Amino acid sequence: MNRLATATSPYLLQHADNPVDWYPWGDEAFAEARRRDVPLLISIGYAACHWCHVMAHESFEDEAVAALMNEKYVCVKVDREERPDVDAVYMAATQAMSGGGGWPMTVFATPDGKPFQAGTYYPPVSRHGLPSFRQLLIAVDRAWGDIREDVLRAGDGLVAELAHNARVVAGAEGVPDAGALAVAVDVVRREFDAERGGFGGAPKFPPSMTLEQLLRHHARTGDGGALDMVRRTCEAMARGGMYDQLGGGFARYSVDDAWVVPHFEKMLYDNALLLRVYLHLWRATGDALALRVGNETADWMLRELWLDGAGGFASSLDADTDGVEGKFYAWAADQLEAVLGSEDAAWAATVFAVTPEGTFEHGQSVLQLLQDPDEADAERFQSVRTRLFEARRDQRTAPGRDDKAVAAWNGLAVAALAEAGALTGRPELVAAARQTAEMLERVHWDDKTSRLTRTSRDGVAGAQNPGVLEDYADVAEGLLALYAVTGEPRWFGFAGRLLDVVLDEFRDESGLFYDTAGDAETLIFRPADPTDNATPGGTSAAAGALLTYAALTGSGRHREAAEQALHFTGALAEKAPRFAGWGLAVAEALADGPREVAIVGEWQAGGEPDAGGGSETAGGSEAGGGAGSSEAFRELHLTALRSNAPGLVIAVTPPTAPDDGTPGTPGTPGTPETLPELLSDRPTINGEPAAYVCRGFVCQAPTTQVTVLTSELG
Repeated sequence: MNRLATATSPYLLQHADNPVDWYPWGDEAFAEARRRDVPLLISIGYAACHWCHVMAHESFEDEAVAALMNEKYVCVKVDREERPDVDAVYMAATQAMSGGGGWPMTVFATPDGKPFQAGTYYPPVSRHGLPSFRQLLIAVDRAWGDIREDVLRAGDGLVAELAHNARVVAGAEGVPDAGALAVAVDVVRREFDAERGGFGGAPKFPPSMTLEQLLRHHARTGDGGALDMVRRTCEAMARGGMYDQLGGGFARYSVDDAWVVPHFEKMLYDNALLLRVYLHLWRATGDALALRVGNETADWMLRELWLDGAGGFASSLDADTDGVEGKFYAWAADQLEAVLGSEDAAWAATVFAVTPEGTFEHGQSVLQLLQDPDEADAERFQSVRTRLFEARRDQRTAPGRDDKAVAAWNGLAVAALAEAGALTGRPELVAAARQTAEMLERVHWDDKTSRLTRTSRDGVAGAQNPGVLEDYADVAEGLLALYAVTGEPRWFGFAGRLLDVVLDEFRDESGLFYDTAGDAETLIFRPADPTDNATPGGTSAAAGALLTYAALTGSGRHREAAEQALHFTGALAEKAPRFAGWGLAVAEALADGPREVAIVGEWQAGGEPDAGGGSETAGGSEAGGGAGSSEAFRELHLTALRSNAPGLVIAVTPPTAPDDGTPGTPGTPGTPETLPELLSDRPTINGEPAAYVCRGFVCQAPTTQVTVLTSELG
């Protein structure tokens, strides 16, 4: 076993028995490189990465290759999910040097960390224009020995350029206004695949944040074309192979442009973001498929990623089983027959698009559901689906799970599950959101230092992995969504503490947000990426949480910071709106106000009707609102939650404890210091619950009527 044997990262542990003398990221590796006067070889990946596994098997497990690596380099392994800051700086270098990026990332750097050669996957033998990994190792070593001055000069120049680029927000002209948002939608419309859904060509990634922007744009402007792009894309993804037709949940992306064959890894962040998209589509349209997929995605998250004991959610499921990508998910006709019998197997093959030649590899097919079976076959469909799911579960090797908890991704899960539970009448989802928030506060937050740790495992925070901007912002976003559903002041207060750190430690005097705190480890440059990628970028995530918090509190400081964070989004609105999806969604909220709703009155925590069945795994059915609470209050509250108004902000009178006095319930009344300012001086009307609809704390007359509130939020 090498030095990674004591790591907590599942990805690093995958390499603990390599013959490579790996170091984890840290001072020891840099000191050893200086002592030996050799370059660093920095290899960056993550646990669910298929090609990371391939390169490990081909090269890092090869004794001869490992010996060459150990002789000529100090080799460092980095989990990009634990250290997104390290990943960001070397990804920028890789893209600058090679014109592309991805994982596994392979970087050669001076002993002080300055990169001078970088790429991604390298094969064991030369092919497709790539040198073999062994050839690369020899060539870099020769360059280090023969032309070191040139190597050092190139490294210095690259780092200076990257640092400059990170500091300059080119073309930032202000917050995108209504005109810029319309232009962004037009650009996206031109990139829309009208035949297959989604945007652009293969590979196709789930465009979660762009879909959110389009939903908000439709709500604000009535643009039917924006809504149509969302509906068609969501249906295409849900009916294709990227969605698990048996167990729910989405894979990372589709390798083709028709959503047929996925890259099979499943990530918490994708599913949390997509759950919210499908929920919001259902809220806007009543689409039955969107509701089903949303519910099944939530079920998948609780079943497959829930962390027993500590609470919260694991990071991902692997793409491979038994060393074969997709083996757990793909089916051949004879495999269907072995489970279902000949008659049902033939029917299932038609329903799930299983072909004799296969849609995947080795004559196997990825299950699709190109159209729903006839209503008369609904019972048969459910029976077939259940039997296939159970056979897969019981007879196949399950994909490996990366069981570390990432703060940012758990924040996204809190937001999605809190909203889903409230809107679909599933209190166990609200309970899971609450338990996740409690885990983040208990495990990831240090009250003494006012700092958030990015990762934890088995309930223990990874102290060497400090939170980055997206962690603070996404957790704050989740907490504010949870507060809007439960009315529990503790989540509003916790979000405020996180956002104080955002403003004090991640933002400079010009309003630019960095991805790392001011007192974080010094890297070759301080990353500051304002774009969105697989998840909301730290800057746009911060903009959204700050805007919501400003609307709740009336804080000009938070509002100004949110607007400044959106300046770069304005530059991307016309050039590359799909790389600013969440920033544009936040800008849609800003263009709408955002509207604020204060709901006041007496109500009780606990006792919400259990429309979806309890979940022992996620901690029972406790949730805000319910049969024992004021029905009038509950109807006003649900009416607000059901509104499509972009970025709607909801402040709710704290619930009181339930009648049975159950200990540990969240019905603790708030104090004036812990309640949003939006609730101040908002009396009930003749003792009846009331709703106040405001913009910028300028409110319309309060109402006790659901119909009036619906109209005001339309």
